[in-house]
Amino acid sequence: MNGLTHINSSGKAEMVDVSLKEDTVRTASAAAEVFVTEEVWEKIKNNEVGKGDVLALAKFAGIQAAKKTSELIPLCHNIPISKIQVELKLNDKNRSVEINSFAKTVAKTGIEMEAMTAVSLAALTVYDMCKAMDKSIRITNIRLISKSGGKSGEYKAG
Repeated sequence: MNGLTHINSSGKAEMVDVSLKEDTVRTASAAAEVFVTEEVWEKIKNNEVGKGDVLALAKFAGIQAAKKTSELIPLCHNIPISKIQVELKLNDKNRSVEINSFAKTVAKTGIEMEAMTAVSLAALTVYDMCKAMDKSIRITNIRLISKSGGKSGEYKAG
């Protein structure tokens, strides 16, 4: 149906059968940003948030989330993750936490969703740890930065 891979001939959603595809090396990177107030920014920067080290916990939450992606997204395949890396960096210019992920697998299908789930949950963890101080925290720009491998080949965001 119109080239939609997760829709069968009856118009119903279903998981794509990847059994005939070759295992190939696949990578993906994703990013997100979390904007906070000056007060929250200072607390994160000085590791003074009451719940603990925001950046460290958000990093581990992102890693854990990548490993659980197929449990969270209904039609997403469970694939082996060879590598998942989540980095959080403070941007002094705009008081944001920049989150980046890199994921790698050797599988029949891509690892983009794992990379994007990692940054999404890392961002939500930043929010959760800081929400008592300010509920106006904004999570923005969750996006795929790049991917490689598979039939669709290379992608790099412009």
